[in-house]
Amino acid sequence: MKFFYAPLLCLGLIANAHAVALPGGVRDALKQAHIPQSGIGIEVREINARSALISVNARQAMNPASTMKLLTTYAGLELLGPGYTWKTEAYLDGKLDKGVLQGNLILKGYGDPKFTIEQFWLWLSELRARGLREIQGDLVLDRSFFNLPAHDPADFDNDPVRAYNVGPDALLLNFNTLRLRYLPDGNRLKVISEPPLEGMRLDNQLAPLPAPNCENWDDTIHIQPRGDSVVLQGGYPSECGEREQNLNVMPHTRYVAAVFNAIWQELGGTLKGNTREGIAGGNAKLFATHYSEPLAEVIRDINKFSNNVMARQLFLTLGTVTQASASASIPLSILTTKSWLAQNKLSFPELVLENGAGLSRQERISAQHLAQLLRSAAHSPFNAEFTASLPILGVDGSVKKRLKGTAAASRAHLKTGTLEGVKTIAGYVRSKSGKEWIIVFLINHPNAKLGGAAQDALIEWVQKR
Repeated sequence: MKFFYAPLLCLGLIANAHAVALPGGVRDALKQAHIPQSGIGIEVREINARSALISVNARQAMNPASTMKLLTTYAGLELLGPGYTWKTEAYLDGKLDKGVLQGNLILKGYGDPKFTIEQFWLWLSELRARGLREIQGDLVLDRSFFNLPAHDPADFDNDPVRAYNVGPDALLLNFNTLRLRYLPDGNRLKVISEPPLEGMRLDNQLAPLPAPNCENWDDTIHIQPRGDSVVLQGGYPSECGEREQNLNVMPHTRYVAAVFNAIWQELGGTLKGNTREGIAGGNAKLFATHYSEPLAEVIRDINKFSNNVMARQLFLTLGTVTQASASASIPLSILTTKSWLAQNKLSFPELVLENGAGLSRQERISAQHLAQLLRSAAHSPFNAEFTASLPILGVDGSVKKRLKGTAAASRAHLKTGTLEGVKTIAGYVRSKSGKEWIIVFLINHPNAKLGGAAQDALIEWVQKR
């Protein structure tokens, strides 16, 4: 045994001659959380260093949760460019005369991740200004640009109304969500829904409840979409004040139809026909085009607020850039992403991609390779856009409340990830000496949710160097 292992041990010592042990504060926090070192993957290195300062299980494939968005957004900047925009097209299939369309209005989407209700209202206003008032035919929704299997929002965690379970769609509107605002007034509770959805009724059956802890204020609210109604049952903790939540309450096609009908009527337009899915055929004429915000702005929402459906929209878009295809698909995006990594001499054999957002039980990457990805991004021409998209420690996004008021606050750009049994963080830290560090800390363990203190201890330790 000694004959075989001694040379390997020597090589390991030579390769990690400058490595240091895991800081005591981190070890203590892991021990207190009952997380063994076998459940973590860590890599800490200076951006320009040839070897890691700390490396613990760094080659082990682990579930990265939402830190996988680092790969998707960096690849997006490199493959698409920071100025890339998505389009949504309106076609007229019929003759338009004196404001009346004798035919169908077709809306065709190309995967815009952030087509908000405000933008949609302005675009429909533009259609009115261009002379369209009355649609004698149908509203046809062309979603063909994404070639996807049927999406079940209950698949991931059996909680289909949660906004993070919205599936991608070529004609995604307003993240396919309904925002509910809870407004307590004594023993009464008013609930406001946004945006207006034509034909949908909000059935508020909530009762006031005491709340010992407002952190999980929505645990007692049960939302049930039922036909044309959204039923709210259970209780609302009135002493928690005004709150809001975003919900996924209907399929994409129905949602777009409900929003369109509400806004179109408000703008003085009429729709005589129905809403249905279809394809913009050769006889249809392009009437107006809406362009999205540039990619550099979109990835700020993806990373700072860990928006899953936006990340999935971007990931699907990647496959349409280098491959000759009329539609986007998950296999095509996986192939494109891995080819891009290979072209950049980033060999990640353990990498498993499912949707590029990290909302997955299958996705895998190692701490070492996530650190290599961050090192590559630090030397990219688009490093400024990439880093600016990451949450600032103690300031905004998903790390707004972490280490707030400490010396480390404002000195780190970090992306977090959280799933059941997974807690991760990765990004850049500037130490007090002015050095730039890459830090990756992945936890895959049943007690992962208790691992935040260990991650914070490592961040503070690096910041002090």
